[in-house]
Amino acid sequence: MPYKKENGGSKAELELDHELPPADGNDEPVSQASAQGDSDRPAPLNPADMQAELEKVRTERAAFLDRAARLQAEFDNFRKRNAREQQDYRDYALADAVKTLLPILDSLDRALKTNAASLEDFHAGIELIDKQFHDSLAKLGVQPVAAESETFDPNLHQAIQMVDSDEAEDNHVIDELQRGYKLKDRLLRPAMVRVARNPKN
Repeated sequence: MPYKKENGGSKAELELDHELPPADGNDEPVSQASAQGDSDRPAPLNPADMQAELEKVRTERAAFLDRAARLQAEFDNFRKRNAREQQDYRDYALADAVKTLLPILDSLDRALKTNAASLEDFHAGIELIDKQFHDSLAKLGVQPVAAESETFDPNLHQAIQMVDSDEAEDNHVIDELQRGYKLKDRLLRPAMVRVARNPKN
């Protein structure tokens, strides 16, 4: 079959004398990838190997479960030991506080057993016990809240009454009805106070 091609004005004829033979319908091409995949596929395990592999997995599973149970038991023991130590710490901390207050109780017991010669002597004894008590509280970190003549602070003071006054400064504490206390930086209770209201200031 002649084939004509024009190139730069010249004509060349090319005859295709040879044609490809028709494909045979019975021949199926073999895929190289599938042939290679067949070669990489592992050989099937026999029942004995499968049983051995199953026993291995069961052994590993039992070991993991045993380890998990041991870790759980150790964690439970740690949690109980930590709770016990915290409780012991609280108990011993309370014991130290009680030891600090016991001398005050001793002083009160002695005061009740003593027959004061006068009211002044009894008052002086109460003042000594009061000082002893405040000193003990100071050792524990308890300090009174400054109130009288101080500027009213709602974070430290609880106003019970507002009193009109021309002498005291406005919004200043003129009287402390109940003393407030702080434990270091934490407020244990506010001071109950009366506060001046002076419109002139």
